Amino acid sequence: MESLQSVMLGIIQGLTEFLPVSSSGHLVLLQNLFGITEPELLFDISLHVGSLMAIFIVFYQEIRNILQALLHLPALIKSSGNFKSLFADNEEIRISALILVGSIPTAILGILFHKIVDQIFGSVWIVGVMLLVTGTLLWFTRQMSVEGRPLIKVSIRDVLIIGLMQGIAIMPGISRSGSTISIALFLGINREIAGRYSFLLSIPAILGAMILGLDSTIIQTNIPVKIILLGTLTAGIVGYIALKILLRLVKQGRLYYFAPYCWLLGAATLIWSLYRL
Repeated sequence: MESLQSVMLGIIQGLTEFLPVSSSGHLVLLQNLFGITEPELLFDISLHVGSLMAIFIVFYQEIRNILQALLHLPALIKSSGNFKSLFADNEEIRISALILVGSIPTAILGILFHKIVDQIFGSVWIVGVMLLVTGTLLWFTRQMSVEGRPLIKVSIRDVLIIGLMQGIAIMPGISRSGSTISIALFLGINREIAGRYSFLLSIPAILGAMILGLDSTIIQTNIPVKIILLGTLTAGIVGYIALKILLRLVKQGRLYYFAPYCWLLGAATLIWSLYRL
């Protein structure tokens, strides 16, 4: 892999990790286009580190408030009387608990199926099918109303369903951000809350995927460290810009704008996979 390829893959990762068009699907397609026949999992993990950096920067204040609340959890429980009251009244504690619960189905699916996903990560036709699925999910969000339930009315059931969808999004071609935000909107959650929760929920998911990936039997790579770092930095910078753009589009109810792109790319990918047979 050369520097130009690393930068291009970093740009694609930064854009597609946050814009709802599937970063994993695009990486599979580009690696096939560049002739990288073996999955470069270490490089893919490094690109996701760049994406994680972007999330930490955009949500820095919120993450900081959550961590401070968790550090003072015993004192907060004592002042509230019990955890149930604290869960209802303290926004930082509530979203922390919802992230924890939502991460459970994601973790279960990730642990059970990550080895299978490693094996199919280079499958072009699967990417094509899953992109069509992503486009369909995005398209139906156009019917969602402007108003939605605030954080205080987001239930344990809601976040378990969202977490399950995030777990399914380990399939290349399913957009993690697109699918989780779409499901949140279908559940009647406020647009802004749906966007915030989706990306805060992605933090433990990305960290977990990195840990599972490092345990993979195909983690070895011949890519120089400087090339990996170049891709990681590119993914972080581009990801920051893409994340800010997406949060604005979600708030405006324009998530479905990306559906035609997913459909076109999915159809083109299926045609390409048939041509290669």
